[in-house]
Amino acid sequence: MRRFGPQLRAQRLLLIWALAALVLEIGIRLLEPWLLKIIFDALLVSGPNQVTWMQGALENFGRSGVLAGTCVMVVVLTGLRAGAAYASTIGFAQAGSRTMSEVRGMVFRHLQCLSLSFHQRSRGGDLVLRVINDVSQLQDVLVTAVVPLVTRVVMLVGMVALMFAMNPRLAGVAMAVLPIFWLRGLKLSRGIHEVARRQRHREGEMAATAAESLGAMSVVKSLSLEEQFAEVFGQRNAKALREDVQGKRLSAKLERSVDVFIAAATALVLWQGTELVWSGQLTPGDLLVFLAYLKTAFRPLQDSAKYSGRLAKAAAAGERVLAVLEERVKVVDRPGARVAPPFVGEVRFEGVGYQHEGLDGRRGRGIEGVSFTAHPGQIVALVGPSGSGKSTVLSLVSRLQDPDKGRVLIDGVDLRDLTVASVRSQVAVVLQDTGLFAGTVADNIRAGRDEASDAEVEAAAIQAQADEFISQLPEGYATRLGERGVTLSQGQRQRLAVARAAVRRSPILLLDEPTAGLDESGAEAVFAGIRRLAERATVILATHHPREAAMADQVIRLENGRPIAVSADGDGGAAKEETHVAAR
Repeated sequence: MRRFGPQLRAQRLLLIWALAALVLEIGIRLLEPWLLKIIFDALLVSGPNQVTWMQGALENFGRSGVLAGTCVMVVVLTGLRAGAAYASTIGFAQAGSRTMSEVRGMVFRHLQCLSLSFHQRSRGGDLVLRVINDVSQLQDVLVTAVVPLVTRVVMLVGMVALMFAMNPRLAGVAMAVLPIFWLRGLKLSRGIHEVARRQRHREGEMAATAAESLGAMSVVKSLSLEEQFAEVFGQRNAKALREDVQGKRLSAKLERSVDVFIAAATALVLWQGTELVWSGQLTPGDLLVFLAYLKTAFRPLQDSAKYSGRLAKAAAAGERVLAVLEERVKVVDRPGARVAPPFVGEVRFEGVGYQHEGLDGRRGRGIEGVSFTAHPGQIVALVGPSGSGKSTVLSLVSRLQDPDKGRVLIDGVDLRDLTVASVRSQVAVVLQDTGLFAGTVADNIRAGRDEASDAEVEAAAIQAQADEFISQLPEGYATRLGERGVTLSQGQRQRLAVARAAVRRSPILLLDEPTAGLDESGAEAVFAGIRRLAERATVILATHHPREAAMADQVIRLENGRPIAVSADGDGGAAKEETHVAAR
């Protein structure tokens, strides 16, 4: 409630309407048992126990008239209660659905803002389950369990108050079982909640395993890993099944315990109530009203047992959603950060250090003491073995991460003094693992700049050497691609990535192993497109390829995250003017 209070307050008019309907429904439910009192005390029972407050009605309308009027009132009150219950249920349901829809969007946006280190240590399938299934679990339980329980609890308070007003002694007898039920329910509910938490964790693991397998199906099939993934999934599925059965067993124990406690309370009320009727302290109608209140008053206990498993799962789901929302966004705009002006393109690193966050949350290997300057229009190549920190340098330029030490400046301004969005909007990136989306070819190119016209999209494709193969597709630029562009070759996907970078017309271009894994002809086509982009941008290129490094104006060698040499001759590192720098 604390976390989602603002979203709930936005629905306050709908909630007030639903609450008013709820109060009306409860008021009618409190009146309904009194119609039984009229039938029994005024029409069925005669003698010393007959009520005197109906004598006037009996004299004016007769027994048949009072009976007819009471029957009509039964129908009228039931109709009014049904209408109020409908309005209350729909109102709360709409408020809950709108709130949870906003929460789902909030969780998704927050996930997109979290750092790369968070996503690298998280499993995609589990995160998808939190966004879709966990929020849906909260929404479903809010409508089908929480709202009815709230209704029952308010009725419980009202009916218990009336029971004590009617006969304190009998009410005390009825409530005597509540402490025992509370202790029993508290113990079982804790067990149910713990089982539900473990089960949601297992379901997250299953979702992650399924997403991992289905997302890399070509690798799974080529390595014959189908049985291995099926076995892992089956083991987790079996554990989830055992925990589900355990949770249902505990819920069943709680439900049956409630039945026994309610039966005990009813028996005590019947025993004491009948003696009070015999002694003339209570009318038969009063006893019927009391028993009706007792049955309705104990319904929250029945519902809490009935919905205990679902409420526990919702609580576990809520914890998982809150765990995402409470994850801190690490790359944020500083107070007073300004929108970046159009960049000229000078990129400078001053003693930059950054440590990655591992899967266990500890800070580990990254880069240390990196200093260089890329002047506008220059190409700077980062070379070195895998894991030496080349990709980390690129991520700092685009503010996917901020340095732990030193400064990264563009045109002499520390990037942390500029807004994140304004920096990234002026930096184009081509990665080794091209991210294409399920959509048309034109949509994927236009992802670099939404407002780009069709002519600009085609011009970017021509510049990236992609127009030729696009024109041969069944519907050209309107051809729809499969998820992650699986219907294209790797070289074609890379050329689309270059076209996406070209359409942005950014003054800074970052290339992370753009031709890795491509054959000679594919690499040449991608490289030709990159050369055209490099004519009007400052380029920082991470590469293993000697030919790519040879075109650079400056080559920086990295090992274990530290710069060991800088070459300004553009020969890919063949030592002409190589200068060794001390790693700080």
